[in-house]
Amino acid sequence: MERPLILLVNDDGVESPGLAALAAALDPLGDLLIIAPRVQQSGMGRSFPGSNDGRMTETTVQYEGKSWKAYAATASPAQCVQHGVLEVADRPLALVVSGINYGENIGTGVTASGTVGAALEAAGQGVPALAISLEMPVAQHMTYDTNVNLKGAQYFSHYFAQRWLAADRPPEVDLLKIDIPFNATPETPWRMAHLERGKFYVHLAPLRNSLEDAGRIGYTVNQRLMTSEDSDAAVIRAGLVAVTPLTLDITAPITEEALRRTLNGSVKQA
Repeated sequence: MERPLILLVNDDGVESPGLAALAAALDPLGDLLIIAPRVQQSGMGRSFPGSNDGRMTETTVQYEGKSWKAYAATASPAQCVQHGVLEVADRPLALVVSGINYGENIGTGVTASGTVGAALEAAGQGVPALAISLEMPVAQHMTYDTNVNLKGAQYFSHYFAQRWLAADRPPEVDLLKIDIPFNATPETPWRMAHLERGKFYVHLAPLRNSLEDAGRIGYTVNQRLMTSEDSDAAVIRAGLVAVTPLTLDITAPITEEALRRTLNGSVKQA
């Protein structure tokens, strides 16, 4: 019996330990096709930059003495999914898993996440998808720190991938966003969550003397955020795995009558 074909992608780049750890976790579930950006692509969302030429170089990812063939692509995370679906896969994909991301992807800011963006693109291509992120300090987000404990994230990557592959997936759910506490173990409970509407990350103005100087906008976790009940921020702050079902349909839940009432009430009649 042919094993399911699973595409692994990320936004941290092909050299990220999180990608190799994901390969080790999902290897028992199927045949792995690994395509990841050649360089760090965090914050790319679901973008398709026209400047990327799509070149792919064969390489390997390695974890604890085992290795897998992979492709390093001059592509965004979402474009990696497109290349996998359109030209590299030798048969239909059964699942796309994006991760394991260095840093939690929480709240409505996930539209900027390359990890989530790749999973959204997979869903747009009609392929079941997971976006998996591991909580850790902001200082480690853009690193390839090999001291990060990935065991808990590996366990839950396997746990949810195995079940999402076999599930009778509800049509209103296009993908699952999974955020894992940094100290998670197999005994850590999971809870369904909704996106936190407050700003989980706040951006920081560059420190520079002139606008002509280099100045990257930074970010940090919003420690003052008052989380709403059952939001992904509240769940992960409670030390639980946050599982957020997402949909491609981002239409606001408002009726036409309510919209017309809002618009008509905003203009004073002469």
